[in-house]
Amino acid sequence: MSAEMTRSVVLGCGGYVPARIVCNDELGSLIDTSDEWIVQRTGIRQRHIAADGELTSDLGTLAAQAALEHAGIGADEIDLLIVATSTPDETFPATAATVQAKLGMTAGAAFDVQAVCSGFVYALSIADSMLKNGMGSTALVIGAETFSRLLDWTDRTSCVLFGDGAGAIVLRAEPGTGSAADRGVLASTLHSDGRLHDLLYVDGGPSSTGTTGHLRMHGKEVYRHAVTKLSDVVAEVLQAGGLSATDIDWVVPHQANARIIESVAHKLALSPDRVVITVDRHANTSAASIPLALSVAVADGRIQRGDLLLFEALGGGMTWGANLLRW
Repeated sequence: MSAEMTRSVVLGCGGYVPARIVCNDELGSLIDTSDEWIVQRTGIRQRHIAADGELTSDLGTLAAQAALEHAGIGADEIDLLIVATSTPDETFPATAATVQAKLGMTAGAAFDVQAVCSGFVYALSIADSMLKNGMGSTALVIGAETFSRLLDWTDRTSCVLFGDGAGAIVLRAEPGTGSAADRGVLASTLHSDGRLHDLLYVDGGPSSTGTTGHLRMHGKEVYRHAVTKLSDVVAEVLQAGGLSATDIDWVVPHQANARIIESVAHKLALSPDRVVITVDRHANTSAASIPLALSVAVADGRIQRGDLLLFEALGGGMTWGANLLRW
């Protein structure tokens, strides 16, 4: 493929986590668990929890402001805003519209995407497609969650796994050559299988119970599906991009569980030292985890311009997908 084409190039990224840190020992004083039990099974040592009155839109706005500052542009240049979240401020309007107002944007389109932990991968794919089709020139893609508000704090198998946070990236449509050397989003692939609903879901909603509900999960089954489906989708997106696993500079995976991340890396023969892991400090922040981990690795200098990045995630639905992006 050599004809000139549009690429969605990343101008900047940013992240935000709430101030309150809850360590494993604190959870051990509330439920039947321990730091050793949690770390051994998940790799998680702490998580950030949103303060009372701190909303998903607040987290998303702060991450967006950090991304805009990193990109060196103002909110008035954004004409497409997508928020990936499963924990919106309200049933409607979209949390993206609230973030739009908080950023001072008065033009463009803003909407939410709900694909649970795969939400950011989905949102990035949608933004890339829209920019390539001329439905905007500059996009802000945010993953933001307050998952702590969905947790059953008496269920030690699930409440220890999640945290709150947000991450964001700024994309701009720029001409590309069509080669894998181009900066920007190179390939994406998305999947879902609604038959697997019962493995990971929330037992509430406005249409079913009229309540928010709590997260319910069959952890062993989710783990089994995650390792196989993520390995398959990584191979698929690499083929779509005309690249191989040896071309990848950094894997920035969904931060669900250190064992899942390590298992997928091993299955694909990817070097563990090229995998960005933040699950130990952030826990699982669902749709926020990839852009949040990305912002950490960019800030500390690991990710450099020209690096080939792989994003991959699996979440409730079930949904799963991957993106290839050259920084």
